[in-house]
Amino acid sequence: MATIVFVHAHPDDEASLTSGSMARAAAEGHRVVLVVCTDGRYGESPEDLPDGETLVDRRRAETARSADLLGVARVAWLGFHDSGMTGWEHNDDPDSFWQTDIDAAAERLAAILREEQADVIVLYDWHGGYGHPDHIQVHRVGHRAADLAGTPRRFEATYNRDRLAAMFQEVPEPEFDPNGPADDGNPFGTAEADLSLAVDVSEYTEQRRAALAAHASQVTDIGMFLAMPEEQFRMMFSTEWFIDPSAPPGMREGWLLDGSSA
Repeated sequence: MATIVFVHAHPDDEASLTSGSMARAAAEGHRVVLVVCTDGRYGESPEDLPDGETLVDRRRAETARSADLLGVARVAWLGFHDSGMTGWEHNDDPDSFWQTDIDAAAERLAAILREEQADVIVLYDWHGGYGHPDHIQVHRVGHRAADLAGTPRRFEATYNRDRLAAMFQEVPEPEFDPNGPADDGNPFGTAEADLSLAVDVSEYTEQRRAALAAHASQVTDIGMFLAMPEEQFRMMFSTEWFIDPSAPPGMREGWLLDGSSA
């Protein structure tokens, strides 16, 4: 069996982007490790936070619930502050993930990779899917950490822009255009021509929905997904998309752990 480490920027990113692959890997008997780089302190704050509980506390608890639902063996927190969206004043916080020294953050992540003897690391594409500073930093830090730890294989999780665009064309008056500018001004996700791997996670869509629901504090983002009709939800969440930097051009259907064993 193999050990696969999924690196995410914020609490709830695992549920929306790679939860199907996490659940599949765990179901197949592999060790799944989730690394969360920031504390998510600038997410949506729920109205029911009691005195003494912070949003960071709530989001940690929600992540633990999501991880349990997906079969994750370990959740590790890298310890950085959320950097906020592009242009927010929080981008300048010296304790934010965006401001951290890449080599220093990478060594912190590499220590986890070494401890876990990771066979595979999953990070993000070059602009983190939609340009959030913390997502971009996951790409940079994740690749550097894999170099430092000598992790054999790496994949970049992303969204299939062409599939999303086709899906939203079927929606009357859609509020979202994947080809429009995202947080960094670039289109959302990655063009299908630039993808390497399509992973079938159709057997795990109910676990994906449950993992999303675990992050109940993030009403706006998570609520949008949970409000989808079942057919639309399955269409959107039955496949996960990755770039394999070591693979030749062209997309194939396959699995992150093809050929991996421990």
